[in-house]
Amino acid sequence: MAASLKTRAFILSICILCLVLGAWELAQPNAKATGQLTEYELLTGGGAKQAAVPPPSEIIVKAWEELSNPFYDKGPNDKGIGIQIGYSLYRVLSGYFLAALIAIPIGFLIGMSPLMYRALDPFIQVLRPISPLAWMPLALFVIKDSQSSAIFVIFICSICPMLINTAFGVAGVRTDWVNVARTHELGVMRTAFQVILPAAAPTILTGMRISIGIAWLVIVAAEMLVGGTGIGYYVWNEWNNLDLTSVIFSIIVIGVVGMLLDAAFAKVQTAVRYQE
Repeated sequence: MAASLKTRAFILSICILCLVLGAWELAQPNAKATGQLTEYELLTGGGAKQAAVPPPSEIIVKAWEELSNPFYDKGPNDKGIGIQIGYSLYRVLSGYFLAALIAIPIGFLIGMSPLMYRALDPFIQVLRPISPLAWMPLALFVIKDSQSSAIFVIFICSICPMLINTAFGVAGVRTDWVNVARTHELGVMRTAFQVILPAAAPTILTGMRISIGIAWLVIVAAEMLVGGTGIGYYVWNEWNNLDLTSVIFSIIVIGVVGMLLDAAFAKVQTAVRYQE
């Protein structure tokens, strides 16, 4: 029996990964054998003793060391990768769910009221293009706390995609469904929760899925700015230590955690889909 498309895609992905890692690993001795200095080596003064990019074998060893004891705590500047990710996830989820508490109700209001849409649309269009990190200096000045400022930046970057998608989903609910609810004399709240919310849920979840991806993207940059703890700080601290093996390992961890967050929301999004 022929393998399914999913199985063949998985096998092909593994083959591509092995090919890339193999070429990367084999390229390292050749680069060292030439004795030529890379631009990075010249800038750092490392000479031929410092490889420009560590091979996959070194990164795998580093990953084993970090993941075998991810929650160690040896002081403010030396914490395990598990603790760093925990701090980052706490900030992301705090700002994210705070944004959801505000964006989804306002999105409902905008979607159900053309008047509110016209009144609030100029504010949304002005705020949407602003980079979330542009708010960081103002947040640090007003809040005077790096962790709260990072949460505020996550709140800012999460709110627009959820608000816009919620408004779009609510406004796109079929008119005849709403008319049926009116025929049955359902109140505004029952219509919103029993008719509009289930119909708009896939679009709302799309906005939430986009927001969590942006939030995880932004928290890394925000933690590089504020320092202290978090996966972003971990990356920047390892770069300052000129430990490229740890930098590449942390980049992979960031990607894996982001993929898992997206996959979780994809599952929820699939669960709320419906066939008309």
